[in-house]
Amino acid sequence: GKRRGTRDMFARDFRKRGMIPLSTYMKCYKNGDIVDIKGCGTVTKGMPHKVYHGKTGRVYNVTKRAVGVIVNKRVRGSILAKKINLRVEHISHSKCRDDFLNRVVKNELVKKEAKASGVYVCTRRAPVVPRSSHTVKGKGISVEEVCPIRYEFIA
Repeated sequence: GKRRGTRDMFARDFRKRGMIPLSTYMKCYKNGDIVDIKGCGTVTKGMPHKVYHGKTGRVYNVTKRAVGVIVNKRVRGSILAKKINLRVEHISHSKCRDDFLNRVVKNELVKKEAKASGVYVCTRRAPVVPRSSHTVKGKGISVEEVCPIRYEFIA
């Protein structure tokens, strides 16, 4: 059937069974919000198909109890934008843009300070530079040279 192979997928977490917290219903969703889809087994209405479980989409429609989400789905070779309607119990705000938005705010502050002081500052992310070479010193420990043992054929 439609829910084949979803025993663990739609099961609630350990010690998270029972009533759904009211904070789930108090969250505000707007058009354009990025949301993560995670099916909640407690509520069978408005549940996503198992294909969409764990996917991230964008809200395009908001109703009283449900939300319309656009999700990309791979069908054979092509990727299709699918519109699905889900109840709010099965979605949560995605944290995928939090790091980016925090970085934007930080960069704006850095630029403002640099403009005031008249110094150029680079806001681009730089890759982490490898550590410089150094010698490890052991206190009172003699250096032991490790090398492979030569193979001897025994017949």
